[in-house]
Amino acid sequence: MTGPLEGLRILEVGHILAGPYATMLLADLGARVTKIEPPGGDLSRQVSDAYFASLNRGKRSVRVDLATPRGQEHLHRLVADADALLVNLKPSAIHRFGLTYEALRPWNERLVCVALTGWGMAAGDEPAFDYVVQAATGIAALTGAPDGPPQLPGYSSADNSAGFAAALALLAQVVSGRGGQIEVSLRDVMLSQLNYHAAAWLNEGRAPRRLGGAHAYYVPAQLFPTADGHLALFITHDTFWHAFATEAGIEGHPTMADRASHREEVVAQVTKALAADTAANWEARLRPLRVPAAAVRTLPEALAAAPDTVVEAGGHRLVAGPFRIPGHEPAYGPPPRLGEHGDLT
Repeated sequence: MTGPLEGLRILEVGHILAGPYATMLLADLGARVTKIEPPGGDLSRQVSDAYFASLNRGKRSVRVDLATPRGQEHLHRLVADADALLVNLKPSAIHRFGLTYEALRPWNERLVCVALTGWGMAAGDEPAFDYVVQAATGIAALTGAPDGPPQLPGYSSADNSAGFAAALALLAQVVSGRGGQIEVSLRDVMLSQLNYHAAAWLNEGRAPRRLGGAHAYYVPAQLFPTADGHLALFITHDTFWHAFATEAGIEGHPTMADRASHREEVVAQVTKALAADTAANWEARLRPLRVPAAAVRTLPEALAAAPDTVVEAGGHRLVAGPFRIPGHEPAYGPPPRLGEHGDLT
């Protein structure tokens, strides 16, 4: 069975992570993705071969100098045969290279153009790298210990989230059957992911506070130290609490509201109970009870526990795409060499 996006032709112009990740997801689903790379190539090629492969498997590469009239001619020929163009550059470069729907409409009226930027096309060229956006949108302020400094997660959550959003927006417009311009910004994506925090502030005047990784509403829902290792415990509903409390020998606080209003007392009780066993043992004890809990693992440990998520792509071992579709086995082709499918400079 071919991929669900078989026959969809997508062009990509961009560097590093957000845009290339978006189009790689689409390539995993069967789309034909062609990277239009500058003479020096996508900047992620300078990081490492494995880094580049992790964002660009299964694509084609053509080398085009969009700053030249000849390069613009090549761009227009490629656009004429494409369904969509995803661009991940600063706004001034998007306009300078003529990578908008308005500029490209004469060559393909049904083309879907997605501009993936840091702050939006009208916001100028302010630097918008992942961690900068996380700091500016409140993510860092929410992360870390209550009495410590703000923190950032250990991976590029803004870039990856924006890549997912851009892929979804692209497909939505393709399904509509109409060409046009779509904007996706890292700022908007990250603010949208603060959904219930933002709603609490906008509607109730309740500003979020740093809780050391604990959930703002559910208690207990955070990491806890154990006799060996840490355990993630995520108790939402009362049935989960009853099962956990019975196993852990804890009494009281039977309702969600009661636990939320006595957060410190509940956390102290749970911390004391969990100290009696290891994280691995608690996970084994709680799993049959259907209590949401997991021992904290390193990435190597997590990959070892999920070998079916590791695939081969052109000599690189990579994490598979997140989609499971009956009858479809992604090809996971190799990452392209620079200009492998056409050096048009």
